[in-house]
Amino acid sequence: INNLDKSFFDHIEVAGPGFINMFLSSETLKNELTYIDQQKSNYGKNNSGNSKKALIEFVSANPTGPLTVGHGRGAIIGDTISNILEYNGYSIDREYYFNNAGKQMKLLAQSVYSRYLEILGKDAKIPEGGYEGEYIKDIAQKVIDNEKDKYINEIDDNKFKSIAEEEIFDDIKSTLELMGISFDSFFNEHTLYEDKSIYKIIKLLRDKELVYEKDGATWFKLTKLGKDTDRVLIKSSGEPTYRLPDIAYHVTKFERDYDLIVDVFGADHMDAYPDVISALKELGYDTKKIEVIIHQFVTIMKDGKPAKMSTRKANFVTLNQLADDIGIDVLRYFFLMRGTNTHLQFDINLALSQTDDNPVFYIQYAFARICNMLARYESIQNGKAIEPKLHLLSNDAERELIIKMISFPDLIRSISKILEPQILANYVHDISSSFHKYYAKHKIITNDADLTLARITLSRSVGNLIKICLGLLGISAPERM
Repeated sequence: INNLDKSFFDHIEVAGPGFINMFLSSETLKNELTYIDQQKSNYGKNNSGNSKKALIEFVSANPTGPLTVGHGRGAIIGDTISNILEYNGYSIDREYYFNNAGKQMKLLAQSVYSRYLEILGKDAKIPEGGYEGEYIKDIAQKVIDNEKDKYINEIDDNKFKSIAEEEIFDDIKSTLELMGISFDSFFNEHTLYEDKSIYKIIKLLRDKELVYEKDGATWFKLTKLGKDTDRVLIKSSGEPTYRLPDIAYHVTKFERDYDLIVDVFGADHMDAYPDVISALKELGYDTKKIEVIIHQFVTIMKDGKPAKMSTRKANFVTLNQLADDIGIDVLRYFFLMRGTNTHLQFDINLALSQTDDNPVFYIQYAFARICNMLARYESIQNGKAIEPKLHLLSNDAERELIIKMISFPDLIRSISKILEPQILANYVHDISSSFHKYYAKHKIITNDADLTLARITLSRSVGNLIKICLGLLGISAPERM
């Protein structure tokens, strides 16, 4: 305690064994608020990332159907983490990884062909494991519009696959654009087959005696690395499992010289990604550069009942449908307000409400309220530049708001390390709540010009910070509501 700068604190108390309470001085609070107000939209922005290159991989849904709410959660988490890392001085590349080859794409083509025949009046049946959503009928109808009955007697697999892929990818990109998400690059898994990368991985692992053959399949000897079981890398049919191209894909990330590699995966990757990292480590790559974020499943609740979701069946909820129902801002916030590793129950009824119970409405209303107040103040003040007397901000609510704002730079740096964007979502809700309570209890525009200007300065700073947070979350900050 003796070594602390006591001018920074009003007083310091020992509060029981191992605890110290330190109270910031009025002068410190005044200086900090002055700095926050001067920084405006740059408050908390820093270069802790030191322009390091970071690759954020997220969404990575194959072009077999529209994006579901499960994809949406990963999309919004990945985009928000990218925003936060950029705010901390990282150089960010956003990447989408997909596969437009293999069995699932063949099933997609056959599913479209079945609907094509059905629309033309022929008996047809979706293949086992095929895709049954309404979007398949829409694609089939477009084939008919362009090609008539040209393929009525025989399918052209490549033609139907190409048309389906193009239509679905256009839909995916349109959905992402609607949510304000764009990518710097799209990486096609199929290129890893074309350039033989996956076979190079097999050879490298074999040289380390980590690969063996059994029952016609090629296995990764994970038990040699202390794992409970070995895993198949190439099936007896000759088809690679998804672990193998994932290993090869991550090698390209290292070869592209990224300092930080962030993977945003759904819970269905929980079992596989540790095996990929084990392989990379054995191949000599610095796996400490990899951060894997697993987001749990989403259950859409409406009127107390869950809505089922499946890409292949016709009863799934698309991201577009959800966005149309509740709006992009609500969609983004609700996907971010819980920890990524927490199962999310998405309450449609709450999302549609325009009350204080809806956190998005509550936050945006705080910002709009501040904007309205600032506009009223501008209309009544004489326009002269006056130095605000910030020492007049002395009540507990004002001190609380300033202290919460002071914590933001450390908070935003911390989130860039632990990559948990729900902390930011909760922070902006908390500071909005503090402002609403302050506004309800204390009149901002008063008959005292000095007190009014001090409180206007505080309110303006809170508004700027709310707008910064909403921007990082990818949510709009309307000035009127």
